[in-house]
Amino acid sequence: MPIRTSYNTQIQSGADLTPDLLESINQHLWTLTPPEILAWAIDHLPNLYQTTAFGLTGLATVDMISKISLERDQPHLVPLIFLDTLYHFQETLDLAQKCQDTYAVPLRVFKPMDASTTAEFEREHGAELWKVDEDMYDYLVKVEPARRAYDTLNVKSVITGRRRSQQGDREHIPILEVDATGLIKLNPLALWDFQQVWTYIRANEVPYNALIDQGYKSIGDYHSTKVPTGTSGADGERDGRWAGQQKTECGLHKDYFKMRAAFMAAKKKRQEQQQLSSTMITA
Repeated sequence: MPIRTSYNTQIQSGADLTPDLLESINQHLWTLTPPEILAWAIDHLPNLYQTTAFGLTGLATVDMISKISLERDQPHLVPLIFLDTLYHFQETLDLAQKCQDTYAVPLRVFKPMDASTTAEFEREHGAELWKVDEDMYDYLVKVEPARRAYDTLNVKSVITGRRRSQQGDREHIPILEVDATGLIKLNPLALWDFQQVWTYIRANEVPYNALIDQGYKSIGDYHSTKVPTGTSGADGERDGRWAGQQKTECGLHKDYFKMRAAFMAAKKKRQEQQQLSSTMITA
């Protein structure tokens, strides 16, 4: 199939993206700028949303989409999904509201199931679950809410803020990919480094997290985010995430089925332990 025919194909679902077609489209997308990639995605990808925790890459993407929308005389063309883990910095929550106000962008917020506050979550799962069972924590605050968001909103494609310069599992990501669930993922700034993103933010006066001015670069939950040391890689921008752990992802971009299976196994084990404890107390 010629490349020109391939990249102009209207995609209906992840199943349409055969390996050959995906490779052909990626070859074309490599030649485009991030705004051009986003314009292509808006025109060709089905049920497109942007998932973001309002990091710098996500913010640059929101601004680029806003400019495309204005050029087309349309409201903001890609709605946002924000996963509120209940452990975000207040600065992140403030920024989410500021972004919504600045860009008039539709924002859908999803929290852990059956918990709207940190206190409710900890009553159900205990304090510092991320220390006790980090995979269960990741599943409860990120993976399950994301899957619920995709099902609720009928999401077929998502824009992410992942970049190759962030290293770890992201070092070789393509611009366009399909995950194990069939979800299409677009990484429009995959080839940009931190400095390019930061230059765009400043040049376009994009709102950003106040913690950036305190030395943070990659900002997640407050219990697992520190100012990076810059010791790993060119700019070490994700050094401050999960410091001291062999971990580079929160679970959102891992295999969903493996994450769910691990969660179900851990849940079953926990229930068995609780039943055993209850039996011993009764006896």
